[in-house]
Amino acid sequence: MEGILAAGVVTVLLAVWVGWTATRVNRLYDRTAAARSSLDAQLVRRAAALQALAEASATDLGPERAERLRRLAGASLDADPATREAAENDLSRALHDVPTEADPALLDDLTDAARRVALARRFYNDAVRDTVSLRRRRLPRLFRLGRHRPLPAFFEIDDTVPAVRRPARAGSPPSRR
Repeated sequence: MEGILAAGVVTVLLAVWVGWTATRVNRLYDRTAAARSSLDAQLVRRAAALQALAEASATDLGPERAERLRRLAGASLDADPATREAAENDLSRALHDVPTEADPALLDDLTDAARRVALARRFYNDAVRDTVSLRRRRLPRLFRLGRHRPLPAFFEIDDTVPAVRRPARAGSPPSRR
């Protein structure tokens, strides 16, 4: 009788643990999806800011550079999931070539968008790491928790924020960027 009671307690505890872990796996997938959506929105914002800068500052940038920036921003906006990382890396490298003579307000928008991309990518990759870590543990694999969803992939791009320094105006304090 005691053995049956012990087996029943172990079964109930295992069922509670499996249910709790299954809920956690689903929440991590939801967190990953929300972080990916935020990352995509920030990538679009950054590409749109670069496109606006290229169009508004075409004379400051020069026609070839402005056209190249417009093309890279367009490629980023039109990229499919398979080519997204490559397009975003090309755009990131182009951000380091933006001259400081461009419109200051648009430069500020672009820098802010680049910072937001870096944060969104960090949050997304953290969510992916947590999801993959839980899914690869022994018991979630044994009970096949989350098997109906593919493992999310990390999003690796160069998201360093370009150091855009504009010349200080006469009589204004130096910028702290």
